[in-house]
Amino acid sequence: MKQRTYFAHSTSGGREHWQGLSAHLEGTARRAGAFLKPVDLAEWGRAVGLLHDLGKYTDRFQARLEGDHRRFDHSSPGARVATDRYEPPTGKMLAFCIAGHHAGLANGVNGDRTTALADRLDESCPMPDGIWEQEIALPDLPKPHLKLRNRDTAGFCAAFFVRMVFSALVDADYLDTEAFYRQVDGAPVLRGQHPEIAELRRRLDGHLHIMTAKATGAVNDLRREVLAHARKKADEEPGLFTLTVPTGGGKTLTSLAFALDHALRHGLDRVIYVIPYMSIIEQTAAVFRQALADREGGEASFVVEHHSTFDEGRIRGLESRDKLRLAMENWDAPVIVTTAVQFFESLFANRPSRCRKLHNVANAVVVLDEVQTLPLHHLRPCVAALDELARNWRASIVLCTATQPALAKSKDFSEGFENVRELAPWREKLHQHLKRTRLHRVGRADDARLAEELRGSPRVLCIVNTRRHAHELYERLGDVEGAFYLTTLMCARHRSETLDLVRERLKNAAPVRLVATSLVEAGVDLDFPVVWRAEAGLESISQAAGRCNREGRAAKGDVFVFEPSDGEGRTPPPAVRQFADAARVVMRCHSDDPLSLEAIDAYFRELYWSKGEAALDGNAILRQLADRLSDLNFPFETIARQFRLIDDFNVPIVTPWRGPRGDDDTVGRLLRKLEHAPYPGRIARGLQPYVVQIPPLRRQELVAEGAASAVREQRFGRQFVVLANLDLYRADIGLAPDDPTYREPDGLVC
Repeated sequence: MKQRTYFAHSTSGGREHWQGLSAHLEGTARRAGAFLKPVDLAEWGRAVGLLHDLGKYTDRFQARLEGDHRRFDHSSPGARVATDRYEPPTGKMLAFCIAGHHAGLANGVNGDRTTALADRLDESCPMPDGIWEQEIALPDLPKPHLKLRNRDTAGFCAAFFVRMVFSALVDADYLDTEAFYRQVDGAPVLRGQHPEIAELRRRLDGHLHIMTAKATGAVNDLRREVLAHARKKADEEPGLFTLTVPTGGGKTLTSLAFALDHALRHGLDRVIYVIPYMSIIEQTAAVFRQALADREGGEASFVVEHHSTFDEGRIRGLESRDKLRLAMENWDAPVIVTTAVQFFESLFANRPSRCRKLHNVANAVVVLDEVQTLPLHHLRPCVAALDELARNWRASIVLCTATQPALAKSKDFSEGFENVRELAPWREKLHQHLKRTRLHRVGRADDARLAEELRGSPRVLCIVNTRRHAHELYERLGDVEGAFYLTTLMCARHRSETLDLVRERLKNAAPVRLVATSLVEAGVDLDFPVVWRAEAGLESISQAAGRCNREGRAAKGDVFVFEPSDGEGRTPPPAVRQFADAARVVMRCHSDDPLSLEAIDAYFRELYWSKGEAALDGNAILRQLADRLSDLNFPFETIARQFRLIDDFNVPIVTPWRGPRGDDDTVGRLLRKLEHAPYPGRIARGLQPYVVQIPPLRRQELVAEGAASAVREQRFGRQFVVLANLDLYRADIGLAPDDPTYREPDGLVC
């Protein structure tokens, strides 16, 4: 009797063109095993790949391939087999991954929007045709040997393990399915084909040689010393590192050079650069593309920017095969530039699209720029995740900042980092040599005084805490020469062009009076002789000081810290106020040098440990995982919903910005393409520089008023909403003041 043939995927052609089920299972297993091989878990990858689609060995699923559209859960049967064939905890760990490879990692019990794992493994779960055992052979699996910090971290460690195996499965499943359909369509393979790490290091060496040959002066000599010292440390074993360099000391390229050297020395696959603010992600990516470009004129397209201006996972109405064509990043590139929100929320996510890339964080160098910006309410889970990556997933973590937070293990923080190595030379000496400013605390200052001070300084930067304050102070300057304004209510291209103009005027010693929010403090290369900064955290004040006398042209620049007074919108937002309060305490005790290394350390201890550990894990995520270690019923879905680096959710609106001369029709051209495009991925990325993030309610109001409209709403939902009333977007300030969103404080945007 002829053995029945089971299929995984169908095509519009005859069955001879369909993908055999055993071929898909073997292909997925091979890929997942390769993903986990660098951390010695290849057999786990093979097992989860072989089991994930066992539910397709059923009449119900094969009927779906023939056109029967009744819903059928084809994931649970493989999960059930995993628990039958493998002893605890192995079987249950596999079951989480298999049951969730389409719907997402569920809670072990008490599911919310996704059916809990316990319910999916009950007796009613259909079992696959036994023929599967003749077509595939399951490997024996040893229990994973995970290194624990202590017994309290065992739950976190086990849950993290499940999420990483899940990631390998999801990506392998996507890639095998994509490869099959590309073969059917005769489409070229577009993945991979990136330069090797060794080639990227060669290109960077050439770029640095040109840069250092041109740069002169004491500050540039120090930057060269910092660079050379860090690169000598690249031979050290993978693990935890810090790079503590004052602003202007060349951290960005130094960290990239170390990362490439270190990756090449230890066989690591990629460099992932994590940035706190979306406002500077394009700038950093541009620096890397310039540094790593082929000198023969090729583009460094392998530098991948990943953030969520447009979340393609929310686009409705596309069939499963179409979804494979969306530009879903899996971070399979040698250099990734992403945001802290994208990075950390992915590490605690449960959705397949969000977790797909996580296995590529293993065996990588992860550089966290401005690590001091980690949110207080999730500090302990963030530290635990970084420690886990270094401890069990062969990642090297570089904490890169001018103001290193107090995250080392201590009596106050038993879960802090251990065995951290500093990459910069002689921290105290470096701090003193790169100290280029004097800090003055000037007390309360109203807008009238601030405007007078700005008019009286030909080149001055003033940084305030809210967009409303920035706008009203800018308007108070009137038509004074050289007045400029920067906030996140200007699209990225608009901000970039404004910054270029500001830099050009500074270079030519023309008047510049720039009013901005904190977006100019991280990674923005500006050099003013005078800076005014509204009270904030000490790390923000230090960043502001980094925009003052940056190149050391004067003996000392002047930084004035003031307390804003008069009018609404002057009180710091709650997220800023607690930092400002801690800074005020420390500045009183270290009045001689409020930005000294001792003062910075005291500041972070005041900020973190005076609150107690519970406040640093606001949703008790670590406790939830620890409490479920005995039965492994981890609440994956609940934790994914709870872990949000920012609470307020914004949505994109495309602006009509046409450049300073009004001749940039990029937005119009891309929107015309969008009208006919079946898949929006590449167009969405092209529109990103022209987007402003605003609250969902305000966007709804703009659409209802006819001031904005959605492009192809029926197909793409409201992913692409375009500002139609051109009067609402001004060439000097971006979204105009009658848009109340300017009252919102700036924050992280993913």
